[in-house]
Amino acid sequence: MRIFGIDPGSRRTGYGCIETDGTRCRLVLCGAVVSPSSVSFPDKLTGIFDELIVRLESCRPSVVAVEEVFNARNAKSALKLGQARGVALLAAAKTGLPVAEYTATAVKRAVVGYGRADKEQVQRMVTLLLGLEKAPSPHDVSDALAIAICHAYAGSLAETAGRSSGSKTSVKSWRRFRPSV
Repeated sequence: MRIFGIDPGSRRTGYGCIETDGTRCRLVLCGAVVSPSSVSFPDKLTGIFDELIVRLESCRPSVVAVEEVFNARNAKSALKLGQARGVALLAAAKTGLPVAEYTATAVKRAVVGYGRADKEQVQRMVTLLLGLEKAPSPHDVSDALAIAICHAYAGSLAETAGRSSGSKTSVKSWRRFRPSV
């Protein structure tokens, strides 16, 4: 099963696609949509949407996993982040893919084993779990991959692939993961 993770952001939106057989995960594709600061906000949203559509169509995942709740320091940032998240959800819906949503705490708990892990810890565990030689960078990319890995751990793959947006899932620990050697 292929899982496409998205870490939405108005300046940089991370994405990552993994493939899993239920016990092991491997990297298919990852990257970030980066918008120059000189571009208007509506054009940034258009760029995010267009790039995600291209990536979703090329990867052909079974499901898209997106971070459910976001943190922002002020209301203006929260609104922009919410709009970028909405564009990510729209791209998934436009390609006909089911969406699973996870809180940041659930993602960290699934990947690191601790819900308050920092970005460096998440990045190191993603590198380890996917057997990568180099850590995915920037953090938006490793966060997107962590979201995809979280979905892989969220329970039986057959069951979670059919879940729709808004469903609550119980996340299994990374301790059950058996990396390929």
